[in-house]
Amino acid sequence: MSTDVELTVVLRRRFRPRPVGWWRLWASVQVRWGVVLLVAMTALIAIGPLLAPYDPAAPVGRPYVSPSADAWLGTDNLGRDVLSRVLCGGVYLAWMAPISALLSVTIGTAIALVAAYRGGWVDLALMRSLDVLLAFPGVLLTLLCVSVFGPQPLLLVGLIVLTLMPGVARVIRGAALPLLNREYVLWAKAVGTPGLVIILRELLPNVSSPLLVELGLRLSWSVGILSSMSFIGYGIQPPAADWGLMVSENGSGLGAQPFAALAPIVMIVFYTIGGSLIAEGAARVIARTEGKA
Repeated sequence: MSTDVELTVVLRRRFRPRPVGWWRLWASVQVRWGVVLLVAMTALIAIGPLLAPYDPAAPVGRPYVSPSADAWLGTDNLGRDVLSRVLCGGVYLAWMAPISALLSVTIGTAIALVAAYRGGWVDLALMRSLDVLLAFPGVLLTLLCVSVFGPQPLLLVGLIVLTLMPGVARVIRGAALPLLNREYVLWAKAVGTPGLVIILRELLPNVSSPLLVELGLRLSWSVGILSSMSFIGYGIQPPAADWGLMVSENGSGLGAQPFAALAPIVMIVFYTIGGSLIAEGAARVIARTEGKA
C-alpha cells in the first residue's frame, strides 16, 4: 500500500506542470507598473474625499471659471470645484469595478471547469446557455434593465457580471480541456479521486495564469462600462460626484474650461491602464514560459 502511495506522489510530481509562479509575473515590468498604478489610484480614491477642499456638490463660484488659487482645476458647469469632485468621483468606481471583475471571473471559471470536466450534456447545456448571453448585446441588456429598475449600483454590478462572465467561461474552458488528457488528471480519476477535488486541486491551479490575465482584462472592461453608463445617464446619478458623469456634464464646456472634463478622463484612463498593464504583462510571461516548456 505504501508503495502505491509513493508511486502516486512520484507520478504527480513528474507529470503535473508547474503553473507560472507569482514571482515570475512580478518580474515583468508591465505587471509591476500595473500593480503600482492600481494601488496608487485606489489609495487616491480612498483618501480623496478627505483631501477635497470643498463640498463636491456645493457651488463655489461662477460656472466654468478657469483654474485659480481658490480652485486649482477651476469650476464645472454648475460652479462646483472640479478638484473636489475629481477627488471624490472614484468612490463608486473603486468598489463596483473590482467586484464586477472578481465575480465575473469567479463565476465564469466555476462554470468553465465544471463544463470541461463533466463534458457531455452538462458541457453542452452550460455553454449553450452562455452562448445565449453572448448573443444578446450586453449594453442593450444593461440599458433595458436600468430603464426598468433604475440605476442601482448593485444592479449595475450584476449586469456587468452577466455581460463579462460568458467570455471568461469560454477562455477558461478552452484552457482546461487539454488538461483532461494529462497523466496527473487521468491518474487522479483512476484512483477514484472525487470530481470536485480534481477540479480544485488539478485543474484550477493550472489555469491560474490565464485567470490573472482575464482578471486584468475584465477589470479594465468594467471600468469602461461603468464610466460609459454614467456618461450616457444610466449610471451614477447627479448630484453625486462620478468621473463618467463629470465628463458628460462638462463636455459642452471644453472650449471654456477643459479641465472640468479632461481631469476625470485622465483618472479613468490611469485606472484602466493599470488593469491593462497587468493583463498584457502576465500574458507575455505566460507565452514565454510556455514557449520554453
